[in-house]
Amino acid sequence: MTIGSMTGFAESTGSHDGLRWRWEAKSVNGRSLELRLRTPPGFDSLEQPARMLASERFRRGSFQISLTVEADAATRGLRVDPVALASAVKLAREVAAETGLAPARIDGLLALKGVIVQDEAGIPDPVARGHRDAAILKSLALAFDALVKARLNEGAKLGQLLSGQVDEVARLVNEAEALAAAQPEALRQKLTAQLQELAGNAQVAPERLAQEVALLATRADVREELDRLKAHIQDARALIRSGEAVGRKLDFLAQEFNREANTLCSKSADIALTRVGLALKAMIDQFREQAQNVE
Repeated sequence: MTIGSMTGFAESTGSHDGLRWRWEAKSVNGRSLELRLRTPPGFDSLEQPARMLASERFRRGSFQISLTVEADAATRGLRVDPVALASAVKLAREVAAETGLAPARIDGLLALKGVIVQDEAGIPDPVARGHRDAAILKSLALAFDALVKARLNEGAKLGQLLSGQVDEVARLVNEAEALAAAQPEALRQKLTAQLQELAGNAQVAPERLAQEVALLATRADVREELDRLKAHIQDARALIRSGEAVGRKLDFLAQEFNREANTLCSKSADIALTRVGLALKAMIDQFREQAQNVE
């Protein structure tokens, strides 16, 4: 199975009883399931079932869903509102009389809002409206199914990218582990050189030197951080393979990755280990940025 992205686009078309429509559905990143639905006047009843269809298929993402509808000429049921037309004609004559301009043409008057309205006979009764809405919602379900497929296709690419980043994190952790194993000896040599520089020809008791080295090595011990990083790597790989909506979990895991990398850098007593820690932090930042695209 593969994880799903929150980015995708799909569309579908349909027709029923003299109506033709087109759905467009696109989604981008979002902290939760956010649905913005745009429908023409008279189709407000579609909003609630549309939200139910979305919640059945998606867990996260910001969605913009739009419906455009076109009626056949024979079914539009348009008529002229005589009251509105009379008011428009009267106003046009008054303006012409006051300004001396030519009277308004009929096509201009008919273009005024409210002069041409939809005939009540063209509005479907409740039963017909129910059949119409069912057909439109069936088309929306097809668009959502196509959007699911688009998000999964994008998620497959995203999963490969995340897996590669986790592999790089694992490589850096192994490199840090090798460098950390050499820290006690490096600390002993560094401390010996510093003491010789300060004390001159005076001899430092081996027991005292061992105590100081042990103290510094304890402070610089990063084995716990490395063990937790390895555990996080296993968790990340399992989540990516799960094929579920794991975006929030991956984002939280990235924060845990970063916490351990920060501690590793702060404990490091070796420049090489510090460099690996910084490279680890940079890769974790890239991982977190991509994880925020996962549903």
